Amino acid sequence: MKMPKLVPAFALLALAGCTQETQNQISRSIQNWTGTNGVLEIYAGDKVMRRFIGIDKLTTASGTGTGEVRAYRYGYGVLDENLNFQKDPDEKKVYFEISDYSTNYLFFENPH
Repeated sequence: MKMPKLVPAFALLALAGCTQETQNQISRSIQNWTGTNGVLEIYAGDKVMRRFIGIDKLTTASGTGTGEVRAYRYGYGVLDENLNFQKDPDEKKVYFEISDYSTNYLFFENPH
């Protein structure tokens, strides 16, 4: 069955009518479904101290039952101990948390 030409146009108009936050949530939902190859770097001053690779997403913590946003993010990724942007045989996937208060970090899509 052929899709009418109006359906994509209607979808674009509906998306344009959404607030920026709603558009961001839709985009994140698509990324969560398709996955990303994220990198998280944690800095001390201008020096990279830790790097996690192969991250699908960072999740903002929320209170159980209340849904209140908490001041940290968490996720799963490979601890890149030698900072070479590759998962080496001795490097494992780990759980991590980063605080909104004291951690300088950068999250980006892996360029390699």
